[in-house]
Order: sequence, then structure tokens, then C-alpha cells
Amino acid sequence: MSCKLGILAGGGELPRRLIKLCQDTGQDFFVIAFKGQTDNQTVIGVDHLWSRLGAAGEIISKLKEKHVTDLVMIGPVKRPSMSELRPDWRALQFFAKIGAKSLGDDGLLKSVVSALESEGFNLLGVDDILHDLLATKEIYGKISPDEQALADIKRGVEVGRMMGLVDVGQSVVVQQGLVLGVEAIEGTDALIDRCADLKRDAAGGVLVKLKKPQQERRADLPTIGIETVKRAIKAGLRGIAIEAGGALVVDRDAVVALANEAGLFLIGIEPADYD
Repeated sequence: MSCKLGILAGGGELPRRLIKLCQDTGQDFFVIAFKGQTDNQTVIGVDHLWSRLGAAGEIISKLKEKHVTDLVMIGPVKRPSMSELRPDWRALQFFAKIGAKSLGDDGLLKSVVSALESEGFNLLGVDDILHDLLATKEIYGKISPDEQALADIKRGVEVGRMMGLVDVGQSVVVQQGLVLGVEAIEGTDALIDRCADLKRDAAGGVLVKLKKPQQERRADLPTIGIETVKRAIKAGLRGIAIEAGGALVVDRDAVVALANEAGLFLIGIEPADYD
């Protein structure tokens, strides 16, 4: 990648992984860090701007000043309220333009991508750069789902698809055919924690995580990592199913090792196989 890369950094480790890759390969880059979202250690020693999510004018001007051509949105971002966002004039124009049609996360992200493209930036997906993170269709590790777990995965796929179509969430937890919880604005980690108190006295539930059918994959692919597995273990889940080609696995070797140690299965699935 010879063009200058702008990194719109959310929280977590992913932005740091991308920054290290850029440093190791000599890729020129500039980071936009968001107050209340990006971890402080992400931008130590790198060229960056701290801004708030609502400061669209400042962000776009800085990216152009730095001669950024390509952009990637990486790392989770907690969706703020309008009062927390404090949109500037440029952001207000953006919200006025998209209106109520983009109230859901995916609709909003699609509109953000479109707005950035209209400014002349080329938007890339995380998997366009960090190729090894994309989930594949396989059973990871030593543990395989049994018949009941496969039935729970099928139920999770059915519910997950319906949730995705109405732009609600990406994850669902199913145990013995019962839907213990679905993801909304709280995110996957909070969903798993909540389901710990709802589990039945039987074989543990399954977390099913899919991209939405209409997902803007350059902005918000479902992601799992060590923290996901730790929470799943603590909540008494027996496995995790993620969409092959539609989800990211961060620190794959460590994730698989922890899942093996806990006796938890991890599987990459194609939803069409569960029709």
C-alpha cells in the first residue's frame, strides 16, 4: 500500500496491531484518536490527532492536511448520545442529510462511509489490510460441537439473521433451543455477562455471532478475541460460532489455546449451511 493511510482508531488492541504493521512495513500513516473511545497507549509515539466523534470538520481538514488518501475504521466505538457527540456544523449537516433512515448502527455506518467517500477518501476494510484476522470455515482447536450445540447454532443463525435485517445487533446466545439474550446497544461482552444469570441447569449455551445481511463490512465486522472467550467461559457457555468470511478473530492462536484449555468449542460457519 503506497498511499498514505488514515487510521480512525476505536478502542481495544486492533488499532495498535495495525499501527505496528504500518511501522514494520514502512507504510505512511496518520491516526485519528477519539476522546472517550481510543486507548491512550494506542497513539504513544505516533503522528495523531485527538478529537471527538462529532468534530467532523476538524477531522476531515486534518486528514486532508496530512495528505491521507486511504482510510480504515478499526476498533470498537461506543455509540454516543447526541449530547455526548456535540456535533459541529459539518456533522450537523451530515445528520440533517441522512435523517431518520440511519438510526441503526449499520445504517449510520453506511452513511459515514458514503460521506467520507464523497470527500475523496478511499475506504478500506480491516480485512483488506490485516488479512489473517478473517474467520474461516473450520473447527478451531480440539473441541467440536455436538448435536445439541449444532441445533443451538442453527437457532442462533435464524434469530441473528432476523436481528440483522432490522439493524439491531450481531450476536445471540442460545441454550437448549432457548434464546437467552440478543445483542443490542450494550455490545457482545455485556450480552455474555447478562446471559450468565439466565443460563439453565443443562449443557451450556452457544454464542452465535454473524455480520448483518446488509452489513457495511468496511466499518464494523463482528470481532472476537481473548476477552470474548474469557467472558464465555465465566458465563458457562460451551461454545462460540462465528461467520466464516464475515467476522474477525484477533490473536487466533491464543484464543484457540484458551478455548481448548476450557473445553469450549470455536467454529467458523457459513450461515447458509444452517438453512
